[in-house]
Amino acid sequence: MAKGYLIARINVTDPEQFAVYAKLAGAASAKHGARALARGGRFETLEGAVRERNVVLEFDSFEQARAYYFSDDYQAAKKEREAAGVAEFVIVEGIS
Repeated sequence: MAKGYLIARINVTDPEQFAVYAKLAGAASAKHGARALARGGRFETLEGAVRERNVVLEFDSFEQARAYYFSDDYQAAKKEREAAGVAEFVIVEGIS
């Protein structure tokens, strides 16, 4: 079965509020079996809008990644993030 990858690109506008989000999102991702492949760190924007924080989470399947994003746990975290930055999220199915 192909893995699922959640890719997030975020510009943080309120670091204190973002810390609240990060704590909740981290707990939700652990609960839903996510493996962080990239979280912050060095990056280079080659095309498109610059986003200062880039995250890649791996899940066992596309469906599991989707279930995480739409879970009550993550949606509670998302509400905290909405006041803390501008974000783009996408789920991508890996190659099987």
